[in-house]
Amino acid sequence: MGERGAVVEFSYDALPGRVVFGPGVARTRLADEVERLGARRLLLVASRRSADVVAAMVEPFRGRIAGTFDAVREHVPVETAQAAREAAARADADAVLCIGGGSTVGAAKAVALTTRIPVLAVPTTYAGSEVTPIWGMTENGRKTTGVDPAVLPRVVVYDPELTASLPRELAVASGLNAMAHGVEAFWAPRRNPVSSVIAEEGIAALASGLRADDPADLLRGAWLCGAAFAVAGSGLHHKLCHVLGGTFDLPHARTHAVVLPHVLALNAPGAPEAVARTARALGTADPVRGLRALADELGVPRGLRELGMAESDIDDAARLTEPAVPADNPVPVGGGALRRLVRAAWAGEDQRG
Repeated sequence: MGERGAVVEFSYDALPGRVVFGPGVARTRLADEVERLGARRLLLVASRRSADVVAAMVEPFRGRIAGTFDAVREHVPVETAQAAREAAARADADAVLCIGGGSTVGAAKAVALTTRIPVLAVPTTYAGSEVTPIWGMTENGRKTTGVDPAVLPRVVVYDPELTASLPRELAVASGLNAMAHGVEAFWAPRRNPVSSVIAEEGIAALASGLRADDPADLLRGAWLCGAAFAVAGSGLHHKLCHVLGGTFDLPHARTHAVVLPHVLALNAPGAPEAVARTARALGTADPVRGLRALADELGVPRGLRELGMAESDIDDAARLTEPAVPADNPVPVGGGALRRLVRAAWAGEDQRG
């Protein structure tokens, strides 16, 4: 957005929301936040896998749980969204409490999108969705996203104790998915100096947290990068990953982790600020090499083919993504550029030296 000290014109939409952050706050503060929200009939949205942990967490206000929805699915199929809405209707819910990762938050957002009731989110991964007004659903192999302030959680309770037990592979993928929010914010359509500062700090926190396996740094970084992305919007990286996930059913977080260095490599020549800020945050001279080195160090798969994508899907992935890429992407994606990106991400090959 310009050299340090330069005056630029920009808009910044500060998003409402309350954040409670700290070790143990899900145990000690959640009941107070439910009371503060004024919720009396909660729809609890949580995965079956975490049933025991969730049950203990909501025990202090169990009488306010009017219904439960546990059939969460990645990429939020429309059938999942409808089932969650029906559960909310049966419970006559006046708020949604979601405890889990991005898929859980996504199901809660689907309820809020149509019912307009508030969401209280307790993240257990580093998804970042809990601080954005962005919703997403998949139907007939196509993922659709939109922006609506009603889906932005009213309260977010960040407790590093809940993410400390994440399997290392999942923590790494989720952390790099969060980092993609920050990098994307440097070139997304509504980028601005404020979101860029937040994104850089978030990337630095995530890099530190990933290297040290520190859940507090990872959660803080996920929050900051998600907040930057929420304001700046969605660009090439997320448009591509939505196609890869929604159409080809690739795993959400690991897809973002694999694709991110390739998108940065493509956009780098036209995005000097993204290059400089990402390099500074990672503590490296070359952020593309830095991202690749970090991913290799953390054991991230090199290519999308390792995630189950077929070589024959490369052309379709590029074709479906290209019309959705913002017009002001730092470099043109036509003329085969996007296809070359997808092929490089599929094979795990460098696009540049």
